Amino acid sequence: MRAALVVIWLSGCSDVPPDILARLAPLSPPTMTPVPDVTNRFADDPQAALFGQRLFFDPGFSGPLLDDENTGIPGTLGLKGEAGKVSCASCHVPESGFLDSRSAGGKLSLASSWTRRRTPSLLNFGQATFLTWDGRRDTAFSQPFGVIESPIEFNSSRLFVAQQIVARHADSYQSLFGTLPPLNFAAVDPTQAGCSTLPTDPLTGRCPQPGHDDDAVIGIVANVGKALEAYQRLLTCGESRFDAWMHGDAQALDAKERAGAAVFIRSGCDKCHSGPNLSDQKFHNVGAANLFPAFIAPFDDPGAAVGLAEVRTDRLNSRGPFSDGDDQRLDTIPADTEALRGAFRTPSLRCVGLRTSYMHGAEIRTLADVILFFNKGGDSYGFQGVKDPLMTPLGLSDDERAQLLAFLRTLDGPGPDISLRSSR
Repeated sequence: MRAALVVIWLSGCSDVPPDILARLAPLSPPTMTPVPDVTNRFADDPQAALFGQRLFFDPGFSGPLLDDENTGIPGTLGLKGEAGKVSCASCHVPESGFLDSRSAGGKLSLASSWTRRRTPSLLNFGQATFLTWDGRRDTAFSQPFGVIESPIEFNSSRLFVAQQIVARHADSYQSLFGTLPPLNFAAVDPTQAGCSTLPTDPLTGRCPQPGHDDDAVIGIVANVGKALEAYQRLLTCGESRFDAWMHGDAQALDAKERAGAAVFIRSGCDKCHSGPNLSDQKFHNVGAANLFPAFIAPFDDPGAAVGLAEVRTDRLNSRGPFSDGDDQRLDTIPADTEALRGAFRTPSLRCVGLRTSYMHGAEIRTLADVILFFNKGGDSYGFQGVKDPLMTPLGLSDDERAQLLAFLRTLDGPGPDISLRSSR
């Protein structure tokens, strides 16, 4: 009802047609709260969020840096071989919208080694059910497992993380999750926590360590993930000028920005960038060619074809023994995920103007170039799978592209409260 009233109000004083306003209204609800998460009973627990915030900024869970480019110069986190250098905040930089503005080039991230996909912003984290670019995780509490065990990110192990919780965070953990279980394993040296050298395939290669299949170890790390989720659900882009305009401030957008809002709708951008978070939370193949920077060896990224297939059988999924509930999100995965080869999750457009690069592989550097990419209907070759039928040339003029760019910049907000941007 309120959305309808806003459309009526704006239609009397705006140069944007009522039918366009009607399609814009669902993109800006009166309030925006995280989607309930039944898989984590601590998802909205303030004490869990405070614990998760401390863990987010703690580099003590990471193993040795592996890449030769870890030379200690600005943009790196330390010297090759050093452990305890990578935290979540290392690549999700709070001052930059919780994305990576640290690593050289502003595209991919240099943690233990160079990542192969762009580090996404964590703003509005609580709006998603499937996580990572390829949907490999359907629970937020399981997402840290991939980071911890990846030789190019934390280069660590489940057991090392669990032992660090026991050694350094036992009181905080037990006040939330109960008594820590005994860990019947020898203490892991930080420099031996993960791989000693980069695997042949650093994106998917792993170096399984003792305890990786131990339920006590997994349970501790799953609870670490639940605390981290509670914190990350507090990270929001905040109300934008677009929201202020939709909520009744007719002066919040200028004529060029209002024209851009109309271009956004008429071009069909809201077919994928829909809902309050400006993302349908689905997976699309937009035809982005593999154009990685020169320092990264090109590889064929299958995207959701593999990610969504793997999450079905993962013990850490929403139906697994470490989940606190099942909302049937797994049922939304198609039986044959092969049709999603080369498809990646639709990113939110909230605070999109803060990003230092775009697309899953950071193939595009500026927001203006993103508009050019979609205006031509994506690339013609150089990507896996079949391009989504929605990817057709838009035929926008220079003026329309400039208007659309101006509108997209109105989606930036103030970000989360400053108290959430450092350890507490």
